Amino acid sequence: MNLKLEWKENMNFTAYTPSGHEVEIDSSPKVGGHDSAARPMELMLVSLAGCTAMDVISMLSKMKAQPEGFRVEVDYERAPEHPKVYTKLHLKYIFKGKVDRKKAQKAIELSQTKYCSASAMLRKVTDLTYEMIFS
Repeated sequence: MNLKLEWKENMNFTAYTPSGHEVEIDSSPKVGGHDSAARPMELMLVSLAGCTAMDVISMLSKMKAQPEGFRVEVDYERAPEHPKVYTKLHLKYIFKGKVDRKKAQKAIELSQTKYCSASAMLRKVTDLTYEMIFS
């Protein structure tokens, strides 16, 4: 597999993914960018949230327990000095509507302990916690 990243101008790049999609990245004007796209470190958070959210929804669907609404929020802390790695990650799984709490908990635990490769990778280098919220 191969991912290509091509420089466009200044700090703007386009990534060409193995699945055939394009992803733009950029930086802030204070470091030479135009603020036209997400930052690379932000995309790590998107990957984490997306990976585990897809797991949870897939499992809840198989359990016939899909929520009316669902989102994942990621609270984080970063090191103050370079490299400014994530030092803490906290996932909030937020469910809307009637949701079987035991099934939701099982889906999240399976995602976090078995299926989500982004969580598994980031857990090796930072403190990763989570909670469930029902509204």
